[in-house]
Formats: sequence, structure tokens, C-alpha cells
Amino acid sequence: MSWDVLLLHLPEGFTSVQELPDDFTPPALGARHDVLAALGEGVPEADLSDPAWGELKGPTWSMDLNIGEGEPVDTVMLHIYGSGDDVLVLVLRIARALRCKALDISTGRLLSGPDVTGWRAFQAYRDRVVGGAG
Repeated sequence: MSWDVLLLHLPEGFTSVQELPDDFTPPALGARHDVLAALGEGVPEADLSDPAWGELKGPTWSMDLNIGEGEPVDTVMLHIYGSGDDVLVLVLRIARALRCKALDISTGRLLSGPDVTGWRAFQAYRDRVVGGAG
């Protein structure tokens, strides 16, 4: 079970998906080679040996970067496992590297700073459902 964060381009001023028009389609993040280059520069500790699925590991968490196989890359989905609030710093660093927004799928709200509300709510839910840290 993962906490999922979607990286995508959104217009300035939007703070949640509820504010977007129903017919909104985000512009692509960019060509695959540009997205991989930005990720490699912004998060050099990421394992990008598989250009469709990157991986990052922290002391108490791991993260899969679902880049997909499409061209161009429309979005990147982060699947985050474990615990530790330090992972949020990395999520925001990845979003900055791609010059995009980070959308917490569990709350529908954008991550813009050290707000750990969605991450902690996910951990509490996960622990109730599976009976311990995942």
C-alpha cells in the first residue's frame, strides 16, 4: 500500500483538483529524455536505470517513480512506502526539478511545503488496514 503523489503541470493559483475545470488536461511534463535528465540532475540519488520506473530509498521509506513508457511524459506518479517526514522534502525537490506541482492523491490538494497532513493520514490509514507500518 502506497501514498501516491501525482506530479503534473497545473495553472498557477490552483490549490486542489476541485478547482480545475472538468475538461482540464494538463500539458505534458516534457520529452522522456528531458524528464529523465531533469530527474537525474535534481535527484541524483534516484536509480533511473529503468526509464519507466525510477526508485529512491531513504532510511525509513522507499519511493517508486512511475514515469511510464509514453512519449512525451504526461505525468509522474510517486508511490511512497514506509514512514518518516523527511520524504516530503524529496517529493518537493522532485517537483521543483520537473518544474511542476505535486498533488496528494489522498486529499486532492497540492503539496507546497512542509505540510505532512496527507502523509500522516495515509500512514494512520495504512496501519489500521494492514496492522502495522508498511
